[in-house]
Amino acid sequence: MKKFGRWVVQLRIPILILSLALLVPSFMGYVSTRVNYDILSYLPKDIETMVGQDILVDEFGTGAFSMFVAEGMAPKEVARLKAEIEQIEHVEKVIWYDSVMDLSVPMEVIPDELYEAFNSGDATMMAIIFNETTSADGTMEAIENIRRVADKNCFLSGMSAVVTDTKNLSEREAPIYVCIAVLLSCLVLSLTMDSFLIPFIFLMSIGMAIVYNLGSNVFMGEISYITKALSAVLQLGVTMDYSIFLWHSYQEKNQQIPDKKEAMAEAIGDTITSVVSSSMTTVAGFIALCFMSFTLGMDLGIVMAKGVVIGVIACITVLPSMILVFDRALRKTKHKALLPDMKGIGGFVTKHYGIFIALFVLLLVPALFGYKNTKVYYNLDETLPKDLPSIVANDKLNESFDMNATHMLLLDAELPDKDVKHMVEDMKKVEGVNWILGLNAIKGPSVPGELIPSDLTDSLENENWQLLLIGSQYKVASEEVNRQCESLSAICKSYDKKGMLVGEAPCTKDLIEITDKDFSTVSVVSIGVIFLIIMLVFRSVSLPVILVSVIEMAIFVNMGIPYYTGTEIPFIASVVIGTIQLGATVDYAILMTTRYRKERISGVEKKEAVAIACQSSVKSIMVSALSFFAATFGVGLYSNIDMISSLCTLMARGALISMVAVIFTLPSMFMVFDRVIMRSAFKNKKDKNHSIGQEAVSL
Repeated sequence: MKKFGRWVVQLRIPILILSLALLVPSFMGYVSTRVNYDILSYLPKDIETMVGQDILVDEFGTGAFSMFVAEGMAPKEVARLKAEIEQIEHVEKVIWYDSVMDLSVPMEVIPDELYEAFNSGDATMMAIIFNETTSADGTMEAIENIRRVADKNCFLSGMSAVVTDTKNLSEREAPIYVCIAVLLSCLVLSLTMDSFLIPFIFLMSIGMAIVYNLGSNVFMGEISYITKALSAVLQLGVTMDYSIFLWHSYQEKNQQIPDKKEAMAEAIGDTITSVVSSSMTTVAGFIALCFMSFTLGMDLGIVMAKGVVIGVIACITVLPSMILVFDRALRKTKHKALLPDMKGIGGFVTKHYGIFIALFVLLLVPALFGYKNTKVYYNLDETLPKDLPSIVANDKLNESFDMNATHMLLLDAELPDKDVKHMVEDMKKVEGVNWILGLNAIKGPSVPGELIPSDLTDSLENENWQLLLIGSQYKVASEEVNRQCESLSAICKSYDKKGMLVGEAPCTKDLIEITDKDFSTVSVVSIGVIFLIIMLVFRSVSLPVILVSVIEMAIFVNMGIPYYTGTEIPFIASVVIGTIQLGATVDYAILMTTRYRKERISGVEKKEAVAIACQSSVKSIMVSALSFFAATFGVGLYSNIDMISSLCTLMARGALISMVAVIFTLPSMFMVFDRVIMRSAFKNKKDKNHSIGQEAVSL
């Protein structure tokens, strides 16, 4: 490792030139990476709802539609607006009264049920069908153009409108997230480090690694907006430790070795050994997300695992090169660190370890209860501000038409008309169904089939499939709409086994079922992999149990707090936060355990070894946790997208809770289980003579 360190020191200028040059293709890759704003598109492609979505695209040239409400407009004005909307690119068809009848024919001739479904007071509703999928760029562009031509008393609802507003809000806020994270990180580092300049050196190095990571996402084709919004902030938070360790190691070596280049070479060697070991648990936590069936986990997991690896590489190449180049300026800007040394905390914890163990046991039941009962929401509308156009439109749809969701029903084109009619009659009896629109619903004595325009027929029927739209008064992700979807699907299958119910509500129902399973899978995988890594690092079975138990308890407390505060959290938080908190903060426990084990191997008595381990680790743990907190807390407060705000708030709080747990509970565990640890970890002379001091050191 020292040879590699000397190589970096020798080539520091070429390394800096290359690192700056790589920013250009990385930035190009970043701007070329498409961002996906449709969370439901990450559902498994082989489930029925997603297969149905593909059929809509392949057979009908559409995968998206919106309901458009116009208030206070005369029929002729509505007809003119409808004609304008139909001319907008990517709008396939607009279905309204004049799609079936000429305006000269009174609306009263259409069936009462259909008339009442699409008219309420001075408001009328039309269905807009797009020729691309919900989150396609063309669909979002069409949404924006429809809003430009529409009157202020017009409201465009539906998932595509929500996705468009999410995109606009996310693009507006994302750069601010990074600025907030950088400013708060600078503040924390200024308080905890001994140089005014070093925080900026850290942030420049990590900033380069973030740009490299974001640029390399171009090979993935696209990433989710959640990944885009969180990756920079999260990478900053979890990789800052590595920079801090290099700096501390360099300062320590420079006191022993006057030659700064040789001191840096030694520091790089130590950093590689410790940081690679430390980063393994963090990478493992993110890789565990890739085991989710809901592939948003894989999206976030790959990007963040890649970001940690790139962060490690930048820490042992770019950062030492920068430190050496700016060495004189760094020395001139040195100051005393403002973070207190916390003297005596090791002795305090060992003296009162029984109290901390008792607190651990007492907290366990309420923490687990809160963790198990925290309410989770799946309705994506809930993640957005209530004044966004799409949310206002959805509320208007509910207020004027008692309608919250629209399902699409795909049926075999060969299904006899009489069966379709009977099926529709059965479905109308399902609680919460407002109306069902299809060719059979439009046809009747007053509207013979031959009078229906061919373009309308093509929009609802082809040689393979026929399409029905079902209006529901229930909100997406509610228990009522989930039961309704089950009933409608059962009725559909009784008439047509090939039939499929698709749309936002059925997809969200699948999302609920899939993420429930993913939660268990990800938890087991992350705990199992991290347990294995710790076991291999320390060659012990008992230590992984203790370390993982302490961090898991911190996770239970963190995830249980929303239950006691009456806060609902987004579904994705319940799946990924535990894994991220475990992977990112178990390093605190590894740091303290390394020192404790080193002291015990050296023959130091139990109580003194625990006190030394706690005392020597506390400052590094606090710096690490506060850095992670700083990178995420401000974003949690600022973001108007609750999906992002909740994730950042939980990560920030989790870092502090893990910090407290490791400082007070972990050494107490060592006091209680020291005999078990000694018997299970040190069994032969080779172990006793082996120093692991640098093997798992982490900040």
